[in-house]
Amino acid sequence: MTISVRCLKFIFAIVMFLLTLQVSAKQNYSEMEKKNIGNILALYPKPMTIVGAYVDGKVNWLVVGHTGIIGHDCILVSMSDKHYTNQGIKKTKKLSINLVSREMLPKADYVGSVSGHDVDKSEVFDYHVGENGTPIIDASPLTMECDVVDIQEAEGFDNFICTVANTYASPEVLTQDDKLDYTRLKPVLFEFPTYSYLATGEVIGKCLNLNPETGMCYKQPMASDGIVRLSKIEVYPQFLEEYLEYAREVGEISLRTEPGVLTMYAVQEKENPCRITILETYASKEAYEKHIASAHFQRYKQGTLHMVKDLVLSDQNVVNPANTLNNYIE
Repeated sequence: MTISVRCLKFIFAIVMFLLTLQVSAKQNYSEMEKKNIGNILALYPKPMTIVGAYVDGKVNWLVVGHTGIIGHDCILVSMSDKHYTNQGIKKTKKLSINLVSREMLPKADYVGSVSGHDVDKSEVFDYHVGENGTPIIDASPLTMECDVVDIQEAEGFDNFICTVANTYASPEVLTQDDKLDYTRLKPVLFEFPTYSYLATGEVIGKCLNLNPETGMCYKQPMASDGIVRLSKIEVYPQFLEEYLEYAREVGEISLRTEPGVLTMYAVQEKENPCRITILETYASKEAYEKHIASAHFQRYKQGTLHMVKDLVLSDQNVVNPANTLNNYIE
């Protein structure tokens, strides 16, 4: 069978047309998936900090939301060139960077809303002078004393390039080997476009080591039919250790893999360790039903039936919905 040159050209034209449609479809799909919103600087949120410095011999505090890391040994502190604090930093070549905790937030918000040119802010925070000669806020969980090694001026901004002279951390935000634990530190974050304060989230995995074991998955918001429950369990003494292993396993797998399992927090009574209470919160009734149908829950349920002496499930109403409890898994 012989195919004419005209037929070949026709087939080739059809193939090219189909390929063009496919490419066009992919481009349109991509355009639909992401929308160009302009040249928006979107690297937010950033850690909220309070910069401390001496201006004309007096301590001044200023909220700074634009800080960054340059290499592994320098910090960039970017501040509007209209700030009163800048003149003191330029003269002394020193500043402190104080991270903000939730407890500090009202005072931090205040020092960010008034100018040191008009208001004496030196006594807003209790402080002491660090070894490098800068003011350190006592309530800040983490403070870095910095030396200014360079100043880069941009339109409307003074950009201070700093090295770290000393870092001071509260004992409660350190591990046993004196390493910073950011799950305890929980610094307040600042989001510039909406001028909002945000909280840090949970650890979701270990960098460069995600394959062996994932962190907690993304969590769904609590729906109107969400469930808050106290499961009160009494275990026969001879099965206690075995039961605890089952409970740890099902709790950890549920939190790591189920978006609708928001909390699973188990505690034992000191006087009677065989009595265990588990605070369970589920984003919705559907999330709860998926949980009890899961293989890991069924393994727990069937494996511990003979271990449980008594079980009481007590559903609860939330007193203050604004308060939430987040589980954390290393």
